[in-house]
Amino acid sequence: MSDIAATTAHEAYAFACMRCGHGWEQAYEIEHHVDGSNNAFVIYKADGERVPSPLSRPNCANCGAHVVRIMRAGRVSTVQQLLHHPQPERAATEDGDAREGGAVAAAPAGAGHHWHLSDLLHPFHRK
Repeated sequence: MSDIAATTAHEAYAFACMRCGHGWEQAYEIEHHVDGSNNAFVIYKADGERVPSPLSRPNCANCGAHVVRIMRAGRVSTVQQLLHHPQPERAATEDGDAREGGAVAAAPAGAGHHWHLSDLLHPFHRK
């Protein structure tokens, strides 16, 4: 099979397992080919190795399940950064939250909500 034309695109996707909550990201080189019979075909490569299309039936790298949500790149890495480097809570402003005896007591350290990837995927669950 000889290629008449080939173009390469670079795309990245974020994945989240709806079974175990594991999330990961992967960049791909997507080679678009047209063979001698004018038939188009695509080859996906990840880290230089040929892999099946991540859009066909991805499986979880953690538990092997096929119930995987595909999202745009950056979604998982952003959540992982927040989990490893939480933002400090904002203090109440003098004229905002602390008005006329309605002061908000400061929450003890670590009392904030601990986010899990499954919390962020909640809107994607079907009812």
